[in-house]
Amino acid sequence: MGSPPYILLTKGKPLITMKVQKSLPKTKQTSKRQQCNDKWFKSNRIPQNSDSSNLSPSTAMAKLEHRASNLRKDKPNLKRLKKKAMTVSFRQVKTPAATERTPSRPLTNGGAGRPEQGSDSDESQDWSSFAESVLHQNGGGESMEGQESCVSAKAVPGRIEEEAFVHCAERDYIHNRTVLVMQQGQTLCFRGKCLLSCLYGRVEVHGFTLEEGQQSYPLFSPSSHCPLTVTALGDSPNPSKTKKAGRLEAKAIVRKYLSAETCKRLLSEVDSDSCVILLEPLDTPLTRFLNSFPDLKELFGLSSRDIRDSSAMLDTPLSGLGITPLRRTAGGMVMSQTYREALNGLVNACAEELDGCPVILVCGAKNVGKSTFNRHLINTLLNHTASVEYLECDLGQTEFTPSGCLSLSTVREPLLGPPFTHQWAPEHMIFYGQSSCETDLDRYLESLKSLWRLYNRETPIVINTMGWVKGFGFQLLVDIIRLFSISHVVQLSSGDKVMCPQLTPEFLRSSHGWQTHPPVQSALGEDNSGTHPAQRSYTLFSIHSEFEGAGRPGEMRHQRSNEQRDLALLGYFSQLQSPEPGPVRPLHCFTPYQVPHSAVAVGVTHCEVAPTHVLYTANASLVGLCCLNEKVSGRGSPVLLSQTPVCPCVGFGVLRGVDMARGLYFLVTPVAPSVLRQVNCLLLGAVTLPNTLLTGQTGILGEPPYVTMDYSFELTGAGKLHVFKGLARPGQMKNAK
Repeated sequence: MGSPPYILLTKGKPLITMKVQKSLPKTKQTSKRQQCNDKWFKSNRIPQNSDSSNLSPSTAMAKLEHRASNLRKDKPNLKRLKKKAMTVSFRQVKTPAATERTPSRPLTNGGAGRPEQGSDSDESQDWSSFAESVLHQNGGGESMEGQESCVSAKAVPGRIEEEAFVHCAERDYIHNRTVLVMQQGQTLCFRGKCLLSCLYGRVEVHGFTLEEGQQSYPLFSPSSHCPLTVTALGDSPNPSKTKKAGRLEAKAIVRKYLSAETCKRLLSEVDSDSCVILLEPLDTPLTRFLNSFPDLKELFGLSSRDIRDSSAMLDTPLSGLGITPLRRTAGGMVMSQTYREALNGLVNACAEELDGCPVILVCGAKNVGKSTFNRHLINTLLNHTASVEYLECDLGQTEFTPSGCLSLSTVREPLLGPPFTHQWAPEHMIFYGQSSCETDLDRYLESLKSLWRLYNRETPIVINTMGWVKGFGFQLLVDIIRLFSISHVVQLSSGDKVMCPQLTPEFLRSSHGWQTHPPVQSALGEDNSGTHPAQRSYTLFSIHSEFEGAGRPGEMRHQRSNEQRDLALLGYFSQLQSPEPGPVRPLHCFTPYQVPHSAVAVGVTHCEVAPTHVLYTANASLVGLCCLNEKVSGRGSPVLLSQTPVCPCVGFGVLRGVDMARGLYFLVTPVAPSVLRQVNCLLLGAVTLPNTLLTGQTGILGEPPYVTMDYSFELTGAGKLHVFKGLARPGQMKNAK
């Protein structure tokens, strides 16, 4: 290795303090430089072994895994549909009218087919018809965020039970895959992970429709969240295809993937309206990395509730693929009436918005299902538009990044798993450094304003907010609604206790925010002419969560907020692993980047630290890789920031060691070297590395570095110094006036 596991700090040159402006400049594109002049370089980089002949998995499995791991990396440039959108019905009972067929059409997410011409009015009409199908569906709701459940008894024909798998599923043991035939309206609720391909017909997963001819999609249904449900929607309408032709086509597909002996029983179940799906094992760097930790080996297994209710069907053709189907007694996706009405209204809004795309804000207290609703809404919109923008305002429970960040992402692929399964670099991100913004509300709002100015207003946007809806949290919510030109507000609540007042436009006109007060100011980017322009009105959708345990933290393993944050960090650093099957490499096995002290500035965002102790604090910690608009020059000495900047962040790394003698930082990160050339600032926050990442490393001789139990917080100065920003409670502010 190029460096030891850790390097102790020694006395060196004096430190230099640097002041920066609190603004978000555009990241400058640095010109290409020669490797010898680059401040980011690898020393003794261990080459990756591309020879897979010595690996135990087969070549076919390696290709399958490589395809699954790269699904997120391929982002084709797609245009919004100008043709008719496909009407989708979730778990809807087949009616005689369903036998009428129209020509099949491609979806924007990669479905095969011949393009058709259409007008904007046609598109608007079919957005509305799609919304009506969602509103009038018969089915149940989801246990949102792993808990919510509003059970409906009208699920027809319902979930596939254990005895049905004998007739509708066949396992191909040679290729280790299963072909499943589902009739229209049937559902498959499961735990585990798999790669799903729709061979014939259409199926729906968490709002997203998969059609024959599309790519395969990875499905993640861990015990920490609500189990995923696959729903059969039947064949795509096509008037030129008779029922007999459709049945023959489906049977031909089954014969293609199964041998003549194994497909006999399955062929009798195939009809023209059947759905044929292919399920394959899913093995990615993420799943291998998580499985290497003893505490996470059962993450994709059964939850304690599944075991308690005896919901699992253990002896099925799916068992060997890493999938465990669940009986009807298990939870699953169930949508209440208010949930469906809100989804219907938002789908209609995407068709009827004339002066731009809808700006949708989702708010509510903790554990009411905001994240689940966001994913379902984004997946539903992706059936008809190439992309959806997502503004992350929740520092604690982020969707695409580790916690402590605010970001603006362009979503082009469906979200078919919890946040830790889709950690990727957003288009724009700001490192705040804490899971709560209560210590610096102004920096929080200024960061969000900087991100909002980057939104191009060409696609729908979903804004996720914090579960902090009281006191200053409510004032921040009022500011966000006013400043960001919100067109639709989705407010989720639970129980009889009022955690947050009803956010009607009338109520908001008289509410005080942290930075805005009535009469209201203009929203960002709008005309500021006039003394006090009128606030833009919006539509409010109220969703009441009626499930057991709504509004309370999860009680099962991996459901607590701190565990979710740790999983997100582990998901992020799983990108360091090789995409090829093989043994998992612990964090200390990766050769770090060497960064000169004078090339980057170092700052602490969450507390006051003496300048002489900053490098001790940052050593062996998680840091944000940021880009200052100012040139950093330390003349060989470490450069320290005197205040926290609001600047772009391109990723995260672990500051593995500091060498004062040679003037180097040692950094481990999955960020590409081409992006690292723009980084000139390392920010340390209150977000820490998961304990299991340090204690679970293998191959270390002696005690693991940076891990000790011989420490007491009772000593004076042992804990971090909390900074008081001069905040007062709302009641105290009113009395002062």
